[in-house]
Amino acid sequence: MDLFRDFPAKYKAVLRRLDTPRKVQAFLDQELAYNDSPKSTCLSPLEVLRSRRAHCVEGAMLAAAAFALHGRPGLLLDLRANPRDDDHVIAPFLENGRWGAVAQSHFCGLRYREPVYLTYGELARSYFEFYYNGRGEKTLREYSVPVPVSALRPEWLTSRKNVFFVGRRLDAARHFRILGRYPENSLARADSLLVEAELIGKNGAPLIRRRPRPYSELKLRFNGPV
Repeated sequence: MDLFRDFPAKYKAVLRRLDTPRKVQAFLDQELAYNDSPKSTCLSPLEVLRSRRAHCVEGAMLAAAAFALHGRPGLLLDLRANPRDDDHVIAPFLENGRWGAVAQSHFCGLRYREPVYLTYGELARSYFEFYYNGRGEKTLREYSVPVPVSALRPEWLTSRKNVFFVGRRLDAARHFRILGRYPENSLARADSLLVEAELIGKNGAPLIRRRPRPYSELKLRFNGPV
């Protein structure tokens, strides 16, 4: 069965040009608005393309759709936070035997990962230091097995209605704890400069209110030591 049989040609053409994970990430970063709707939504990839907006699970599903169109496995991976923060969903991919990910987020550190990780668990743990709440508390606690979109009901791709069943399927997937026996109260808080830049902002909007720009538009001046 052709997964994209009922996908409108106009929007299939958009997915056809997103033929690498890097292009998918650039599309999420630069061509879609973040979906900050006050109502809870879970838009299908087709509705994301129609509305030109997406939050994390919607962006991950769009990435998985682009991967599937180009012959890659379309996968979703759930990152589960403690009760004081929101969960996150990424679209993992394999390249040359290593794991990377595409993701949509307000937070810089919760988006793209290069395919350099040996396992999907290692990939998931790479988000830990950048996963924090408004108090600077590091909140990532669990990650799921990658869930193939082929295991979802077909309407995940083209439904005009919210596809909340995707979130329920991710919740039901097997999850693994990150901290193990390490006590939560021993965790340091996130780097205060990072929190200030992303949540508070200075000389402009906080980073969570700005979208990434192409490097061609940047005027880079810092050449100091790391």
